[in-house]
Amino acid sequence: MQFNNNSTCNASGGKVDSAILPPLLICELLLGLPGNLMALYVFCRQLRTWRTNILFLFNLLLADFFLLLSMPFRIDAYLHSENWVFGEAWCRINLFMLAVNRSASISFMTAVAVNRYFKVVHPHHKINYISSHKAGGIACFIWVTVILMRLPLLTIELLQKEGNATYCRSFSGEDPPFAIKLHYGIFFAEFFLPLIILLFCSIQISCILKQRQMDKEKKVRQAIYTVLVIIGVFIFCFFPGVATGVVALYLKTKSNEYCDAYKLVSQMFVLSIGFTYMNSALDPVIYCFSSSLFRNAVKKSINQTGVMQLQLSRRASTANGSDY
Repeated sequence: MQFNNNSTCNASGGKVDSAILPPLLICELLLGLPGNLMALYVFCRQLRTWRTNILFLFNLLLADFFLLLSMPFRIDAYLHSENWVFGEAWCRINLFMLAVNRSASISFMTAVAVNRYFKVVHPHHKINYISSHKAGGIACFIWVTVILMRLPLLTIELLQKEGNATYCRSFSGEDPPFAIKLHYGIFFAEFFLPLIILLFCSIQISCILKQRQMDKEKKVRQAIYTVLVIIGVFIFCFFPGVATGVVALYLKTKSNEYCDAYKLVSQMFVLSIGFTYMNSALDPVIYCFSSSLFRNAVKKSINQTGVMQLQLSRRASTANGSDY
């Protein structure tokens, strides 16, 4: 999502955006790429058991690669004051991949939290015993839904020419087409609905632990930590963009009255993109908090290097241990 100029109030990205965003995105790319490559190695080479939680985390990793493939082109654009030189087709694909990353990341974060919720609050529910094939089917359903929701971005013209510059933005004109209005709706809905689910899971897990006096058991404490970490990453990465987006859209309707405010909030929205892209660098933290199997596999990989020796969790190393 990107805000465009209008005829009465210029809100294009300025020198601040060009000065701050490129180094920030470069740092995120340099942190996210090795972190996710390491996670990919652990998932593919070290893990032998693919439970429901592991499948959801692996798909979260796949979503991050959509972002990592797209980010260098956005960095180039911001280095050149948002001037896009890669053509209309790649503009559509690039924005589509960024949107898919956001939607898929949010979806699989939520799936991991809901999985934790059922394990703790409803430990005997049949959903806790679904097979890996069924969990894979759920993951495929999420991907199909996410891609179908974002397909409209591939069907409309997104390049905007202003003077000598060409911008690649998913916001256009005073009267955006239906596909862009749908894009707005998804952008906001996929934040608020999962946030409600995440907060519900967190509150329910906390309450059930207190009722059952299980708050001192390590595995159930790990479950609440997992949900809290997901909520923390979720809010830190996605809330700035949603908050500034809501305000900018409101001010856009009153740009003649609040032109300076609209310019300021629009630039803040562009800067908030740096937080949105940060999820790819922070997701490996979620992997470690969400799965004892993943933590053990990371420790095993480090031990194999000989640099240091880390103790493996006995519970996670057992074949029948619950993966909290």
